[in-house]
Amino acid sequence: MKDIFSKPVTDEVIARLNNLEPASQPSWGKMSVDQMLAHCSVTYEMLYEDKHPKPKGFQKWMMKAFVKKIVVSEKPYKKNNRTAPAFIITAEKDFSSEKNRLIAYLKKTQELGGDHFNNKESHSFGPLSKNEWNNMFYKHLDHHLTQFEV
Repeated sequence: MKDIFSKPVTDEVIARLNNLEPASQPSWGKMSVDQMLAHCSVTYEMLYEDKHPKPKGFQKWMMKAFVKKIVVSEKPYKKNNRTAPAFIITAEKDFSSEKNRLIAYLKKTQELGGDHFNNKESHSFGPLSKNEWNNMFYKHLDHHLTQFEV
């Protein structure tokens, strides 16, 4: 898995984002490009903003017991997998705003660096290692950028 905390990898991901256009179409799935950008920002909203309620009780146990392994492993996501409700974006979004917002999150994350995230509590999975954070960040972005063929 590429290291999203390194500047060259972050720059590569940003370059891929900059290859998107408002009319870009997915190879699979239902999201438009603006919705995909907003969808990818949800991971960072959960980290940097107090916008999404944290799972509790049985839901939290399910997230840790079953979903965590899928999200933080190096195994790529399958096409058309189900997504958590917080990640479902149905409204039309402003392409430029969403792209700029996601790029700002990427830059902030890279500047903080991997050591900042080591054993940091995640929104849904409890403490994650630097490697688990990296896998979660990079794998999700790569999945959706591949979806839009960039």
